[in-house]
Amino acid sequence: MILSTFLPGGRWLGLLLVIAASSAGAVTQEIRALFTPDPSNPQSNKFINKTPVSGYCAELPAECVANNTFSISIPVRFESTKAIQPGAAQREGAMFKVPAQWRALTVTNADTGETEQVEMRIAGIGSNYILSDTAANLTGASNAGDGHRSLWNGSSWVYATPPCEYSGVGLYGHSNYRFFWKTPVEAACAKGARFSIPAMSYDHLDFAYELRTPNPLGMSSGLYTGNLNYRIGPYGDFDMGDVMVPDDSSLAFNFVLDVQHTLKVDIPPGGNKVELVPAGGWQSWLQNGRKPVRLFRDQTFLISASSKFKMKLECQYVLPRGCGIVDAGNGGVVEVRVSLPNGLTDSAGQPVSRVLLGQQDTGPFQPSFYVDRTPGTLHFEMPAADVSWLLLNHQGRPYTGNITVIWDSEV
Repeated sequence: MILSTFLPGGRWLGLLLVIAASSAGAVTQEIRALFTPDPSNPQSNKFINKTPVSGYCAELPAECVANNTFSISIPVRFESTKAIQPGAAQREGAMFKVPAQWRALTVTNADTGETEQVEMRIAGIGSNYILSDTAANLTGASNAGDGHRSLWNGSSWVYATPPCEYSGVGLYGHSNYRFFWKTPVEAACAKGARFSIPAMSYDHLDFAYELRTPNPLGMSSGLYTGNLNYRIGPYGDFDMGDVMVPDDSSLAFNFVLDVQHTLKVDIPPGGNKVELVPAGGWQSWLQNGRKPVRLFRDQTFLISASSKFKMKLECQYVLPRGCGIVDAGNGGVVEVRVSLPNGLTDSAGQPVSRVLLGQQDTGPFQPSFYVDRTPGTLHFEMPAADVSWLLLNHQGRPYTGNITVIWDSEV
């Protein structure tokens, strides 16, 4: 008997996010993340964010790695519409409120119509404020450092007011201050001026973000797309108060999840030729006349799988009860069963042990983690009734047939 294998190729899955400024009053940001199975870490079933890092996390990567956050700097500029006065209301001064709560969006696989949920939150905000005069001139201080400290109520600008938190970034010049504050909750934090500031601007917008992505092992290969839009400006999602007005009114996040799965099966050399024999070989019949009641062969294979798949058979000879092997037109049925390794289960989450395969799809089988070159078994056996018939009717000719076992990732 000859056994051949058919292995359809796997595909990629990942997450995509990019940024570009638009003259229509909006900024578009694309975020890129990717899932590919990692043989060195098969238990890790997570997307890897591939979005280029800029701003805060580029300057202090250790801060972001520890908190699993990422940052991007975008070209949104804020200008004051009037002077900021001492004792002004919170919305009339330097105020920051960002969408720090988790927000969900739906991403859709264009090929299959499958949908998944992605969540995002803004975990920090920063910029570089630029004063209309030097901090020393505005406050009468003797140097820039004292000027910036004296200009605002409370401690130095680097130390955020609650509920925002200190992030470790604080760089200043004579009339500017580079900063970044963490935003653990969605609430306004503000600095009140102690001296009049005729005009002020934020020359860009930095933000840190966190992502929650779905389990890629439950997703089909392909591209999943979706978007999430935020308003920028007074009472918007990114709200800097009533005085600091942006030159763009919205920020659009376009997500593309791109998953590349692995489905690969290796048969040992010579394993595609399967000979059905009785337990202990043919010697008991040839020497002692003991007719075998069972002809079988177990064939080991190595499977690597990160996505669900189905299995089925294609038969050279189709008999009423399944695939067969024949001599000159007569023959018997060969049953093919599969046992899969730990980490691969059926649709009910149960281990796969000696599951019967047929010419229709069997499965799907689903990985709970990435299975990398782990042994499984194909069980070939002829039922007892067919064995008896072959022994009575054989003409000294071999019984042969091709059975193709298909592992199909296109579930």
